[in-house]
Amino acid sequence: MSVLICGSLAYDTIMRFDGRFKENILPDAADHLNVSFLAAHMRREFGGCAGNIAYNLSLLGVTGYPMATVGRDFQDYATWMDGRGVSRSRVKELEGMFTSQAFISTDLDDNQITLFHPGAMDFCHKQEVDSTDVRLGLISPEGRIGMIQHAEQMAEAGIPFLFDPGQGMPMFQKEDFLRFVEQATWAAFNGFEAEMMQKKSELTIEQLAERLEAVIVTHSERGSCIYRKGQPMLEIPAVSVAEEVDPTGCGDAYRAGLLYGILNDMDWETCGHLGSLMGACKVQHQGAQNHTLTLEKITERFREEFGYSPE
Repeated sequence: MSVLICGSLAYDTIMRFDGRFKENILPDAADHLNVSFLAAHMRREFGGCAGNIAYNLSLLGVTGYPMATVGRDFQDYATWMDGRGVSRSRVKELEGMFTSQAFISTDLDDNQITLFHPGAMDFCHKQEVDSTDVRLGLISPEGRIGMIQHAEQMAEAGIPFLFDPGQGMPMFQKEDFLRFVEQATWAAFNGFEAEMMQKKSELTIEQLAERLEAVIVTHSERGSCIYRKGQPMLEIPAVSVAEEVDPTGCGDAYRAGLLYGILNDMDWETCGHLGSLMGACKVQHQGAQNHTLTLEKITERFREEFGYSPE
């Protein structure tokens, strides 16, 4: 069983400023801003939706094929993927480009300043969907042209796919979203994205669910909701954890659990429970790909949390 994941592979450089941004920005000088912050703490993480989801699928014993374009600086990430058994067969390196990178600075009040360089991701349309050994697909944020083309190619190849536009939503308008919904089998959003989707598509979540098999909306610590065609909405509780360390990548972990459930023909409540559990396992670790679990441990934790086996 395998999943083709169209999306990004990115480096996340995360820095912490041991002060407050607001104390170093003069309101009267905002029109000619020139500031510098000393970040004494820095770490570099491997991220991007395609990489994060593929990593979580590997923990569940499923092959995820990240389909992404990367740059000349990808070697460190390539070594990381190889060491964790994540396939690079659908990763294309472009000459003269950088891999997508996010530079994130956080202050003591958890305010963030982020700069994102898409790099090679903007040229993801240079790749075409290969349906070999693929049962399911996922369209996640990448370049606008690539998302449109890859959704069309999956639909033409008969690959059922989850539409998960995420941060890429501002790139599209009503006609684009209606086309994606026509091609997709399922869709997933966080709460904010769901509101934006309704506004742009001029359809409610319930109306969208009538055009798809299911629409999944995640609400962080408030759990998630699954809207199914012709059936009552399912409310999925969040799995409680002793300590929330880092929410980065939790949504991707949830989607990996969801896809695993779909691959194994599980009912929607079980799919949601598994997604919730994967998100909880991730939030207890720094970074999006630093949690290590086995399928046996995940199954054991699932039984403890929900009182039945995910079968």
